[in-house]
Amino acid sequence: MFTGIVSDLGELLDVEEKAEGLRRLRIACNYDPDSIDIGASIACSGICLTVVERGRTGNRQFFAVDAAAETLRMTTAENWRRGRLLNLERSLRLGDELGGHLVSGHVDGIAELVARDDFVDMAGLTLRAPAGLSRYIAAKGSVALDGVSLTVNEVKGDTFSVLIIPHTLRLTTLGALAPGGRLNLEIDQMARYAARLLESAQLRSPS
Repeated sequence: MFTGIVSDLGELLDVEEKAEGLRRLRIACNYDPDSIDIGASIACSGICLTVVERGRTGNRQFFAVDAAAETLRMTTAENWRRGRLLNLERSLRLGDELGGHLVSGHVDGIAELVARDDFVDMAGLTLRAPAGLSRYIAAKGSVALDGVSLTVNEVKGDTFSVLIIPHTLRLTTLGALAPGGRLNLEIDQMARYAARLLESAQLRSPS
C-alpha cells in the first residue's frame, strides 16, 4: 500500500526486453540501495512494481523492476523510454504517516490531460477519464495521477479537474505536463467499494 505522497523523482536508466511481454526497467533514485529489499514494492509513477535488483552504477544509485504484459497494456509504462522521469514512492510501513489517501498502485486506466491553466505557482489540470471510470470520480474525492494523491475539484461528464500546488509542481513530474499528456489513473478504493455495494443492493432489491 502507498499514500500517493511522492518521496523521490527517479530517472529511467535502461529498458531491457527480457522475454516476450516482459521488460526490465532500471531506475536511478536517491534511495540508499542497501535499504531496499529484493521483493520490496515501489510505486513508479503510480504502478506498484517489485524490486528484482538494486545497486550502484558509477556515482548513481538504482533499483530494477520487471513490467509484465498486463502492466504494459494497462499503463503508460508501454511508452517509457530511457531518460523519462518517474514519481517514486516506497511502500507504507507500520506506523508511517498517512499523508495522502490509501493507494494500491494498481492502475485502473489512463487519463488524458485535455487542458492546463497556469496560475501564480499553481496549475489547474482538466483530465478525461477512461470510459467506465468517471462514475467513480466525485468532487472532493481523491484520485491518484501518476502516483500523486490529489483532490478532485470538479467533475463534468467524463472530465474532472484538480489543482496542483507549488510543492507538487516542483517535486513531481506533473509540473512538466502539457495537454495531450497521458497519466496513470487509480480511482479511490472507497469509491470502488461503495459502487459495488450499491450495485449488489440494487440486484437484491425486489423489482
